[in-house]
Amino acid sequence: MEYAIREDWLAQVEEPVLDPERIIVDPHHHFFAIRESFQKYDLAKLRADCGGHRVQQTVYLQCSEGYRETGPEALMPVGETEWVDAIAERARQDPDAPQIGAIVGFAELRLGAAVREVLEAHQAASPLFRGIRQAAAWDASDLVIRRPGLTDGALYRDPDFRAGFAVLVDMGLTFDAWHYHHQIPYLTELARAFPRATIVLDHFGTPIGVGPYAGRHDEIFASWADDLSELARCPNVSLKLGGLAMPWNGFGFEARALPPTSDEIVAAHQPYYAHGIEQFGPERCMFESNFPVDKFSVSYTVLWNAFKKMSVDLSEGDKDRLFRGTASEFYRLQ
Repeated sequence: MEYAIREDWLAQVEEPVLDPERIIVDPHHHFFAIRESFQKYDLAKLRADCGGHRVQQTVYLQCSEGYRETGPEALMPVGETEWVDAIAERARQDPDAPQIGAIVGFAELRLGAAVREVLEAHQAASPLFRGIRQAAAWDASDLVIRRPGLTDGALYRDPDFRAGFAVLVDMGLTFDAWHYHHQIPYLTELARAFPRATIVLDHFGTPIGVGPYAGRHDEIFASWADDLSELARCPNVSLKLGGLAMPWNGFGFEARALPPTSDEIVAAHQPYYAHGIEQFGPERCMFESNFPVDKFSVSYTVLWNAFKKMSVDLSEGDKDRLFRGTASEFYRLQ
């Protein structure tokens, strides 16, 4: 199925910004300029989406954009860091608008020890570079999106991957993990094997709700919750709270006549957020937009209003961690 961002559709639901003075660091967004599967999404569109929410800084997450077109294949992903560093420089021309505070790129960790050259090139390309994401998302069903280059769901067990991961850890760089709910135990194994690693799980581990998983939310939630609780026992792992509005989570908002309100997002997603915060604690949790991917289903204003509603009963200190503090510490924002 083809998904599209429909601005006119999203505009049918407008809400005033809640708690507009709350400082936000959005630790997960993308830019798209080349890939045919997504519409163009640039700095201007991101800033327009942020709207009345007080977003001070953001973190760019790799999405295979801006690669070098020449040179060694292993070093081509460094072009993405170079590309985003130039966008961040342009963003500084308007210091009152949201700034890009960190960049997460890509390096093929299955290069083993040889990945050090790639990681050092990323560091040389931008002072904003903090680490990498190498997605492990894989499912046996052809109806579920698979990441290229994978033949099963056990990337984190691959000896070559682990050799490269050891280099990443030795260099003090971060690792964003993205995979599906049934792969969470693999990440738990990895985190325990590398206790000095700095890891964050993206999108709650993406509980799938399409293909063979459609209509099984309660069953999948139960197994997901158990696996997430076990992962939370690893003190070197943090959690990004977001990404559930992606169509492949199966909530179906993108197929409705009207987009969801923040109350509807809360009603559908609250159990995941409550369990994540309970298990990891606010000091290891951070709200994320995952824009523009979540924009298939919900507007930025409505999404962050939902986050504010889901955290309304927490202390001011805990709210600040969820909206700003944890992300700032994890990605060493200035």
